[in-house]
Amino acid sequence: MAPSKNAEREAREARDRLRRYNARKSVHSHQMRRRRMDNIGAVVGVVIVATIATIIQVFYFSSGPGMATAKPSSTATPSATSTPVAGKNVGNVPSASIAGGRSWTGELDLNSVKLSIQLDGKAAPQATSAFISLEKQGFYTGQGSTCHRLTTSATAKLIQCGSANGDGTGNVGFSFGPLENVPANGVYPAGTIAMARGADPYSQSSQFFITYADTTLDASTGGYTVFGKVTSGLDKFVSAIANAGVAPAAGSTDTSDGAPVVPTKITSLTVK
Repeated sequence: MAPSKNAEREAREARDRLRRYNARKSVHSHQMRRRRMDNIGAVVGVVIVATIATIIQVFYFSSGPGMATAKPSSTATPSATSTPVAGKNVGNVPSASIAGGRSWTGELDLNSVKLSIQLDGKAAPQATSAFISLEKQGFYTGQGSTCHRLTTSATAKLIQCGSANGDGTGNVGFSFGPLENVPANGVYPAGTIAMARGADPYSQSSQFFITYADTTLDASTGGYTVFGKVTSGLDKFVSAIANAGVAPAAGSTDTSDGAPVVPTKITSLTVK
């Protein structure tokens, strides 16, 4: 017997409902797959950004601030570019006997600011000898005269000078160690003159820094060789140079670590 028209209509409607159900199910499955892919993509993106940030931070602190200015830190670490053989002197390092195991006095002029200084050839004979040797060669008033970095963070206030290329990079043909006369507590009082360095203690060379206010630096990395101090003129440096602040790097708004707004050079240096 032929099916009734009602039965045919019901069968047709049942088929339509099944098609619509399958279509909705397919759309739902696609949306779920897309959502899972979006979630995975978001997680991967976060991981990539975090990884890049970590790499930048590791590069910065292992290469050293003070090289070319990079992302600042509230505990900025003065450092200098070099590729020393770990734990060994490199090149023709000036003899530690140059300092003579005694105190040296002199004047270091930054622009028009005259700083009276005292070097400690007894507590830091190697660093003092290297500094004196480079001074006698005219390095600090010539090739290495630029003070390329100023930090103004709450705990680190210093100016760094003496790079061969004037931007925190370059070398003078030697690097040396070990560290000498390092503050055990990581505190470098205002007026401290110390050697900048890279990750290895034997990467000290020509770069040095002067703290213009009490500064605390990470002692867990080994610290920095203190070889002298400013005995007068620091207040004038603060008012003439430090208070003007830092010029943000291109594309940055950070004004706590970078080139001084007032371009600063060593215009005169004498020690005796």
